[in-house]
Amino acid sequence: MDLMDSNLVYRAAVAIVPLVIAIVFHEVAHGWAARALGDPTAYEQRRLSFNPLRHVDPMGTIVVPLGLALAGAPVFGWAKPVPVDSRRLREPRTGMMLVALAGPGMNLLLALAASVLLGVLVGAGLAPDGFVGSMLVEFILVDVFIALFNLLPIPPFDGSHVLEGLLPRPLARRYADLRQAGFALVILLVVVLPMVAPRANLVGRVVLPPARWLAGLFFGLAHAVG
Repeated sequence: MDLMDSNLVYRAAVAIVPLVIAIVFHEVAHGWAARALGDPTAYEQRRLSFNPLRHVDPMGTIVVPLGLALAGAPVFGWAKPVPVDSRRLREPRTGMMLVALAGPGMNLLLALAASVLLGVLVGAGLAPDGFVGSMLVEFILVDVFIALFNLLPIPPFDGSHVLEGLLPRPLARRYADLRQAGFALVILLVVVLPMVAPRANLVGRVVLPPARWLAGLFFGLAHAVG
């Protein structure tokens, strides 16, 4: 393996390992919350597992993130959604909101843990730009981005379930119908629209500014711990 190949493997590992952990924990958190609120569907289907193989979507968890990492682009991805049956929740509308928020909440907890570990690493005199330090930095960036990106109120993102729970029931039912075209809607609003109208870049103008601010808080915590 030559130097260029080793650098590519290093970059891919630093980017993809935190991403896989982030999305697996994100999905398991949805399942935990659903079970606590009355819906054991994910438990029954053995999806409350931290084994990545139970959650991996070959395209969204491996191919897309790897291609983005090797291209030096921002890395994102997705896993197979944990099944949630709102009809089995004790309070379906409120329950779905809480289940949706559990995923981003877990990512923020992971970012918090990574910031503390990064601070401990620096405090111990170890280089923050080594493999472990770089991975912890990526953990913070990836988890913050996934948390905020998923709060966009676009079906099927978590933010759409929160908005649906806040809308009056007639509007909520009509809004829920958009979920049938969820993937196409995401591609249109997140990928195509910014190419046609750069000022309508949802990720660049809505997600990244608060993500940078929040990541800065976590890095500040790491500095304080160190």
